[in-house]
Amino acid sequence: MTSSPTRRSSVASRIGRVLKLGRVLVLTGAVLGLVTPAAQARDDGARTSSTIKHVANIPKKGAFAASEAYSTDLAFQGRYAFQGNYHGFTVYDIKDPAKPAVVSRVSCPGGQNDVSVHGDLLFLSVDDPVKGDSCRAEPTSPAFRSAWEGIRIFDISDKSRPKYIKSVRTDCGSHTNTLVPDKTGKAVYLYVSSYGPQNDFPHCKPPHDSISIVKVPLDRPTAAKVVAKPVLFPEGGNEKQETLLAPTSGCHDITVFARRNLAAGACMGDGVLMDISDRERPKVTARVTDDNFAFWHSATFNAAGDKVVFTDELGGGLGAACTQAVGPQRGADAIYTVEGGRLVKQAYFKIPRHQSAGENCVAHNGSLIPAKGRDIMVQAWYQGGVSVVDFTDATKPQEIAYFDRGPLSPRDFGGAWSAYYYNGHIYSSDIQKGLDVLRITDPRTDSAAGKRLKVLNPQTQ
Repeated sequence: MTSSPTRRSSVASRIGRVLKLGRVLVLTGAVLGLVTPAAQARDDGARTSSTIKHVANIPKKGAFAASEAYSTDLAFQGRYAFQGNYHGFTVYDIKDPAKPAVVSRVSCPGGQNDVSVHGDLLFLSVDDPVKGDSCRAEPTSPAFRSAWEGIRIFDISDKSRPKYIKSVRTDCGSHTNTLVPDKTGKAVYLYVSSYGPQNDFPHCKPPHDSISIVKVPLDRPTAAKVVAKPVLFPEGGNEKQETLLAPTSGCHDITVFARRNLAAGACMGDGVLMDISDRERPKVTARVTDDNFAFWHSATFNAAGDKVVFTDELGGGLGAACTQAVGPQRGADAIYTVEGGRLVKQAYFKIPRHQSAGENCVAHNGSLIPAKGRDIMVQAWYQGGVSVVDFTDATKPQEIAYFDRGPLSPRDFGGAWSAYYYNGHIYSSDIQKGLDVLRITDPRTDSAAGKRLKVLNPQTQ
């Protein structure tokens, strides 16, 4: 999602009649409908493919029960899952995926609170300015020099009692963070993606064609600090495309393939490949634009690193982009092959089930399913649900499974924020309904069921 209620959009003049919702633009004409951020769930009315079984749900409770307490991203470590929420984060014990249990809920408001984990450390991205770095700080304007946004670091050695130990301010906040292991094993890096500069924001002035790199020494995590701010677009990025484009002024998300020293960046108006051999000096090696993309949102490599699936978050997650009127090539995935260091587009993919004009739906967060000999990913589509896509033939991607709840009350905001495959099951973070666990049984994915990971930060492949 790309919204933040305290920021003004820098691109409103570029696409005509829009509703400003912080950093996201939602077209209010015939193409996209606005889905307002308040939800009361009605009957699920879920539809699923025959190969998907919904095995568990843990609803939001306590401080996270309110409709504005949006569930966000997920990370995994051993028997635990970690779920971000605009009001904090939750730790689950998923040893038995059919009976996940809440270990702890930590109240620490700050959109989006996207989460990554490493060892005894958990990292939260904060992209809404507050009056200080504490978990009790009140919201404020980014126009104030005292405003804080960035990374919060928690010690999770005791999963039942996570402890907040450090904060790091980053330019324009931290919309998302990508964990990048140091080659020596002595530190981890966080590639911090952020955007939305404005002249009167002291910590977020244009041009903002860069990312922030935070280095976290593992033996002294309280010494974490920003060590680099590499400029990825010295010429300014894609600013001139005559579409609904959000012009490049930072990145939304970066996925790294650490073993291959590769990264793929989704940077508003541009999709890029990067060489991250030098972790503190990533270099853009290939760059693409797409006339059908409005907001380059995220990226997923296949296992060989020779394909990348980019997503277009048309409408910023608040729009109804899965209607027949919007069509199959916008608000969709674009599949690229990597050929001679270049990105070559092969096809688009979009879920084949049209959603209603009152359901927010667009391509969002997903991850690879480690199926032998095939390229398959699972992906969230907000109220479009969870989709499993086979892109082994990059020119003919096809959906092979899905889980699609019925709509929320008309024009309310919700659905699957992220969906990831971890150790035999699919875990989906539902904005309003908490944590879902799904099991897929399909000859094309069955080979993945026995593979076990010790950790999964989906943006670290």
